[in-house]
Amino acid sequence: MIDLDSLFTNAERATERRALMERWRAEGLHDDTSLPDALERAAENDPDNTIVFHSKDNPGRVRLDALHRRSRLVATALATHGIRRGDVVAVQLPNRVETLLVYTALARLGAVFVPIVHIYGPKETDWILRASRARMFICPDRWAKIDFCERIGRMPACEGIDVVVVGQNAPSGTTSWDDLMALQDPSRLLPTISASDPLLIVYTSGTTAEPKGVLHTHQTLMAELRNMPHMPMGSSEEVSLQPWPAGHIGGLLALLSPIVTGFRCVVLDKWDVEDAVSLVEEHRVTRLCGAPFHVSAFLDRKEQGDPRLDSVKEVMSGGAGVPPLLVERSEAAGWLTMRSYGSTEHPTASAGSRYGTARARAFSDGAACPNSEIQITREDGTECEVGEPGEVWLRGPEQFVGYTDPELNRESFAPGGWFRTGDVGVMDREGNLSITDRIKDIIIRGGENLSSLEIEDLVLRHDDVAEAAAVGWPDPRYGERVCIFVVPLPGKSAPDVADLIVHFEGLGVARQKTPEKVVPVAELPRTAAGKIKKNELRRVLTESQASSTDRHEGGRGRSERYG
Repeated sequence: MIDLDSLFTNAERATERRALMERWRAEGLHDDTSLPDALERAAENDPDNTIVFHSKDNPGRVRLDALHRRSRLVATALATHGIRRGDVVAVQLPNRVETLLVYTALARLGAVFVPIVHIYGPKETDWILRASRARMFICPDRWAKIDFCERIGRMPACEGIDVVVVGQNAPSGTTSWDDLMALQDPSRLLPTISASDPLLIVYTSGTTAEPKGVLHTHQTLMAELRNMPHMPMGSSEEVSLQPWPAGHIGGLLALLSPIVTGFRCVVLDKWDVEDAVSLVEEHRVTRLCGAPFHVSAFLDRKEQGDPRLDSVKEVMSGGAGVPPLLVERSEAAGWLTMRSYGSTEHPTASAGSRYGTARARAFSDGAACPNSEIQITREDGTECEVGEPGEVWLRGPEQFVGYTDPELNRESFAPGGWFRTGDVGVMDREGNLSITDRIKDIIIRGGENLSSLEIEDLVLRHDDVAEAAAVGWPDPRYGERVCIFVVPLPGKSAPDVADLIVHFEGLGVARQKTPEKVVPVAELPRTAAGKIKKNELRRVLTESQASSTDRHEGGRGRSERYG
């Protein structure tokens, strides 16, 4: 059993966290409703609501009343197999019916589930199994081109735990899904759980270092689901398309949101824009969600006149920095488009409003969500003035209870119970937040702080550019210069430095922001959630700097591809 009291070794921070929990409970923002309680209520009030799972290999669908009934049976099977309240179970499954059954069944048992992005390789997965002290690991036999059975043999952590394989080809020494389901016992009593119990540990994307274990309880997850601004309560006529993987916090919320919001939801197990557009037409999808690259792919089809997207009314984009140009394109296409800001630790801290101005939707990440608190903070811990950039600090009932590593909590929580995000932002007079960068992604050129997100948005306005990522390029004179990695549009070439000088001058921005190095690439390296792996781009720069002297100012460079 995870001891929540042991997460904070600093007595003052621990006292502040307990006081916040008590405050949120007194205000009704935390209550006694667990995830199984919410599912039982949804099965009674909205039994026909059906979640659709699109897959070339394992398509399926499940109604909420069937989910409630079947998840209880899966819970009895897991209990018969030996899973108890407080046990940790790692789950590396793509979006499929069994994934949702496992998540909700483990919640019924009071177990803690660890969703793992299904594209993680054996090294990453083995690390998570060890770090989480998983008692069981559940994975498919195959998915797409990945042979999970082969991977099991390459993960030493699997040798000492139970391994359940979903599919027909479970290796020797593991338990097949069918054999596990044969252990169902409808008469078995399940344990009583508390809404304050740990529910899940999500390991962050790890774009810079080892992933951090982010711990949520039933209460924090329910607070997020009840407060999701882009999923209005009881919107039974609305249909949402969700491309997030099940192992990501966005994918997890997408799978569980129909239980609380009343939304109809269609999820994909693998991103493919043609499949996605066809699903929009088939299910008359009204709302698109996703990272900027998902939205951009939809817009490319819409701008080409594809009629299959005519049912779409709204778009919500987040999970990575959303360029203002993308919102402008989307609204020009007739889609009301909002940006959102959050993280695994605090899933939705702010979001644009459908009732706000077009400029606010394009150039800000919206106002704080109800019950979330946002403070822009100077290095000395004092609050910034309106328009003054600083670190974004967050508080709210949907916020995680802490990292599994107490030392990280010591570094990440400030006096007053504020969570230090590591993001830089500004707040305008209307209370709209604009994320300008990650602290570690700011480019410091000659003592001037340059926003990589702003530079990327400016480069994206070039007619030949499809995608762009800006990073600092080490320089002995200025400390850093601006390097831009560019994916050109099909049939186009990436602009060189001279082209961008003209482009930036035409936009009327400071010359210091103009990239001084251009690296054309076939694609940008991304996490499963769509975030650009800037640490990978910096590595490429570091490795190429010593050996390549012909790719400086004005050079187009060679094309790179990341697998």
